[in-house]
Amino acid sequence: MKNVVIIGAGPAGLSAAYHLLKNSKDYKVVVLEKEDSVGGLSKTITYNGNRMDLGGHRFFTKDKEIEKIWFSLLPLNKSLLKRPRISRIFYNGKFFDYPISLSFKTIKNLGIKDTIISGFSYLKTIFHKLPEDNLENFYINRFGNKLYKIFFKDYTTKLWGIEPSKIDSSWGSQRVKGISIRKVLSDYFHRLFKIKNKKQETSLIEEFYYPKYGPGQMFSELANIVTKLGGKVLLNSPVIKVHQKNNKIDYVIYSNNNKVIKVPCDYLISSMPIKDLIMEMNNAPNKVYSIASKLPYRDFITIGVILDKLNIKNKKNNSLIPDTWIYVQSKKEKLGRIQIFNNWSKYLVKDDSTVSLGLEYFCNENDSFWKMNDDKLLELAINELKEMKMIDDSVKVLDYNVKRVKKAYPAYFKAYKDFPKVKAYLDNITNLFCIGRNGMHRYNNMDHSMKTAIVCVNNILSNITNKEDIWNVNTEEDYHEVQNEKVN
Repeated sequence: MKNVVIIGAGPAGLSAAYHLLKNSKDYKVVVLEKEDSVGGLSKTITYNGNRMDLGGHRFFTKDKEIEKIWFSLLPLNKSLLKRPRISRIFYNGKFFDYPISLSFKTIKNLGIKDTIISGFSYLKTIFHKLPEDNLENFYINRFGNKLYKIFFKDYTTKLWGIEPSKIDSSWGSQRVKGISIRKVLSDYFHRLFKIKNKKQETSLIEEFYYPKYGPGQMFSELANIVTKLGGKVLLNSPVIKVHQKNNKIDYVIYSNNNKVIKVPCDYLISSMPIKDLIMEMNNAPNKVYSIASKLPYRDFITIGVILDKLNIKNKKNNSLIPDTWIYVQSKKEKLGRIQIFNNWSKYLVKDDSTVSLGLEYFCNENDSFWKMNDDKLLELAINELKEMKMIDDSVKVLDYNVKRVKKAYPAYFKAYKDFPKVKAYLDNITNLFCIGRNGMHRYNNMDHSMKTAIVCVNNILSNITNKEDIWNVNTEEDYHEVQNEKVN
């Protein structure tokens, strides 16, 4: 029986363990997780009866195999809910549809002058394409300079802490894919005339699935099944050494309950940040070590706030606004995004007469904002909500919780330009497979991370050491497209 060590009990790591144990009895699997719970970046935080989703996780995929796993873990309409996708941009004190839509309200909010300027700005891009050697040009080519500055520049700068002109365009290729004004117009007319759109972009989907008790419910269930299949999921077990010899990982050392434990491995599947993996690995070339040590990440802080009400209401019936999340496109506020957990699932909120918000701030680990006292963070967040007129002094804060998340976003600038050298080195280690978002330093969605795990396991089962098909997940535009049908 061959030993397989999997680092990380997030979507990728647990999917790898599940797929391997389900398809073969020839492997002994242990999953090492440094945190005290499973789920990785997709875990659900519970505090005083309320639940908080880290980042907001839409369960949507074109991949039928991934969808089948979801449905097998959580029955549809019982544990897996169908949710409408309503997210908007808050800009200049007004709400705009996200993704940008062609509507009277959009034109009204922009004003005739800015609408005309935006139109001509976009027309210019039809005849004059900029070289897509950075993220700024990527957006301008698809939306025009005016709309880029209104809807993308400030939020992207807030997210990454760096101007879009200094970010590699491959981030846009992965996250935005084929979305552009042309696609928005096409989607609008397909809807207007009720024409089926066989290639609707993922960012334009109207519905998604969501676990009743948050994404952590999905991955807790997956961890339980891994255990039932004979695997081990060890929490509070950080990896402290990865030993290689002759281009092969021969053992891993981790700590647990003040004990240092050595475990041999025939295969190592890693979803831990590549930077950390290289730091814990022996014999890495100096050049690779240097690049990996400088790989950039963006961290964030979520402040979960329970309020007695919001000032802004749904104009149709004076109820809570319907948004799942709101992008704050403004230099004035540091706040990046607002989640309204009531609208993700009512089961996330202990008292449905209250409003549960997730206020997301982007920062760097150990900068002044990261180190700010929790009470000061709350004070800042509440003041910004007041500035945006979402609340006033009459609104009461009933409870709050602060969660700091390290390495939430692998970044595409600075040392990233040399990342291919790190990738080539890791790929040359025959029994090492890197999967998932941080495991590949790639801004994968949850379904992409799970897919990399499945492709990885298929390679192991077929004795394939080439890793390119794993890296090719989330590179083809077609993977992100879906037929213009609501989920059912």
